[in-house]
Amino acid sequence: MTDIKTEPRLQHLVVGSGEARREIAMLVRPASDRAAGPALMWLGGYRSDMSGTKAEELDRLAARTGRQAIRFDYSGHGASGGDFKLGTISRWLEEALAVLDELAPESVVLVGSSMGGWIALRLAQELKRRGAGARLEGMVLIAPAPDFTTELVEPNLSADEQRSLEARGYFEEPSQYSPEPNIFTRALIEDGRNNRVLTGIIETGCPVHILQGMKDPDVPYTHALKLVEFLPADDVVLTLIRDGDHRLSRPQDIERMNAAILGVSEGM
Repeated sequence: MTDIKTEPRLQHLVVGSGEARREIAMLVRPASDRAAGPALMWLGGYRSDMSGTKAEELDRLAARTGRQAIRFDYSGHGASGGDFKLGTISRWLEEALAVLDELAPESVVLVGSSMGGWIALRLAQELKRRGAGARLEGMVLIAPAPDFTTELVEPNLSADEQRSLEARGYFEEPSQYSPEPNIFTRALIEDGRNNRVLTGIIETGCPVHILQGMKDPDVPYTHALKLVEFLPADDVVLTLIRDGDHRLSRPQDIERMNAAILGVSEGM
């Protein structure tokens, strides 16, 4: 019989004040075994939410292993409040830190997908800068997109998109994953420059496992190769999946994700 106390619970957390105030939705599965290992924290991608396939599978892995699972939606995403167009890396990083501070696990494994990989790396930097908070035990990055605004978006802007940024403060492009277009704002791009991580050695202080599809149309696998160059101080494993796309949500991809999570949790 399932222990109701260990089922994920919807919680809300207020971040910011005044005009910057927004309510963040969290789904938290309490640990059923305190000795099971570090909490698992999901960091989703741009326009993704905590009910996606990989996020749900992370929660199931936590349930099977007795661990705490932490999922949340960035402002402007999923069940959280706030205006998506106000979203920036700094704003979403602030929310990730607030969630981690609120739940205060002793130790944690960060699992970041696409943009969530960038947030995970920035979160590791902020935790190190603070010298306090949850102990980072490991990191799993799935099709990570650190610095995507400067590395992948800005260099490929069309003349029309540049004009739209200047005139309207944003531009739109069709999405493969939603009938609604992707929206990239001038604020997101400008803030992205201030959050770049591919500028020098990144010291996470923990093992890192990167999963990257070689047929990813959104984040080329060469971007993952570049990221590895900036992680010389960490124990890093890069798994290139020859037929993998950006989502990496197939059953075999989920198996790789779960194995990577357990691997970094137990030491590589």
